[in-house]
Amino acid sequence: MSDLLSHAEAVWEAVVLLLPGFTVEVLPSIDSTSSELMRRARSGLMQPVLLTAEQQTAGRGRLGKGWHSKPGQSLTFSIALPLAPSNWSGLSLAVGVSLAHSLHPDVRLKWPNDLWLHQRKLGGILVETASTGDAAQGQRMVVIGVGINIARPEASAVAALVPDGSTVAAMAPAGLAEVSVGITPGEVLERVAPPLVRDVLAFASQGFGAFAQRFAGLDALQGLAVQLSDGTRGTACGVTPDGALQVLTDQGMLTVTSSEVSVRPC
Repeated sequence: MSDLLSHAEAVWEAVVLLLPGFTVEVLPSIDSTSSELMRRARSGLMQPVLLTAEQQTAGRGRLGKGWHSKPGQSLTFSIALPLAPSNWSGLSLAVGVSLAHSLHPDVRLKWPNDLWLHQRKLGGILVETASTGDAAQGQRMVVIGVGINIARPEASAVAALVPDGSTVAAMAPAGLAEVSVGITPGEVLERVAPPLVRDVLAFASQGFGAFAQRFAGLDALQGLAVQLSDGTRGTACGVTPDGALQVLTDQGMLTVTSSEVSVRPC
């Protein structure tokens, strides 16, 4: 029995009472767990599900970036569930807060969707939505994709995933095994998935406000000099009540949303 499969039942047992009809699927290989769940959602399948794979051959990150994945050396999974929050803003930050607290006390969050360990990228989050039959009531199918390095990937493998034409160098990666020696992808899945579902449901009812204080305590950019993708420079000053980044520039305070820029310390 594979490591992931051996932990799948425990994940299911912990979540099914919160999400009736919830299932857990483990595959040996797939192009992308998020791509597969988005395909299902667009075809009308709306049951809550967690899909994980030993390997992703075409994993996706934010802004078209790829995600490095090898069997036993990383954890890649996606969760799909119908959601109808009054405000979607800040969902990726709430997901990050949940994951960071479950993973290790040293994990921090780089706005808007990166997990950091000792100033290096440990993992990433991708949130996508698809319309459901209840769209008029604000309900959509949300697909939350998570990639976490267990072993530290080689820098050359990560650099190869930077989109063509990008002038941004790949960040030196981190691996969870650096601080949790011997931990397996299945153990990490069992550790993070049930709290993540609970926190996403809490976000749906309470919004980002329920996570704002915890995010502030994990904010890796707070007080740092940063440069936006358009070249603007300033100092990161936390986030707004709906999760937008605040950057103090020479022209004043700039509010940045996740769809506009990527941010990197400079």
